[in-house]
Amino acid sequence: MTEAEILTDDAFLGGRLLLRQRRRGHRSGHDAVLLAAATAARAGDRAVDFGAGVGAAGLALARRVGGLDLTLVEIDPGLAGLARHNAAVNALSARVLELDVTAGAAAFAAAGLPADGADVVLMNPPFNDPARHRRSPDAARGLAHHAETGTLEAWVHAARRVLRPGGVLTLIWRADALTEVMAALERGFGSLCLLPVHPDPASPAIRIVVRAVKGGRAPLQLLAGIALHDDAGQPHPAVQAVMRGERPLALGSV
Repeated sequence: MTEAEILTDDAFLGGRLLLRQRRRGHRSGHDAVLLAAATAARAGDRAVDFGAGVGAAGLALARRVGGLDLTLVEIDPGLAGLARHNAAVNALSARVLELDVTAGAAAFAAAGLPADGADVVLMNPPFNDPARHRRSPDAARGLAHHAETGTLEAWVHAARRVLRPGGVLTLIWRADALTEVMAALERGFGSLCLLPVHPDPASPAIRIVVRAVKGGRAPLQLLAGIALHDDAGQPHPAVQAVMRGERPLALGSV
């Protein structure tokens, strides 16, 4: 067994979600949990997690919202296999598709994701800027983190296609690339709600969580940001409650 094939079993949501993942390469953490906590859904909703990896965000959402019709979309067969394992070991119902998010409408329809069929899409696209970040020599980590030109636009386009009118997209992205997010959502989405995520109260935001409605027309909402740590460098109690799955992140009203 190579080092890249060594697996770990890790506890999320205060131990209420157990995830098997690779020791090396992309590993799920704060971003996935914040994304799930910011995703509003109800029992019976058809939810699709793009770039699901081992299923962290989608399964965290399913743990909070019972009765979801959940689909996890992942291009890496190894990660897709781990996502299936994680759904089963946590007794959560999820369909896992080995599919490139940038594939065309025909490929999506053939996989069972037709246009206008989903109520909710959540996604954490690859977001490292190739002009500023050297691509990881680890192939899986590079695929998960490295954004090619047009990556965000392609993922947003796919979300717009599968969402029903009035369906909601929730995504997490680099805060310093907010203009890219706004440009990608300009066509077909509105009613945007933005939540900055700061490492601590004195530092600039490092992430932006965005909720957008397909066909929405409400004014943009810029929420007060959250900080992962307090002024003393300790984990912020409110954010820790989110990380333990004790409270969601409310991103305005749809």
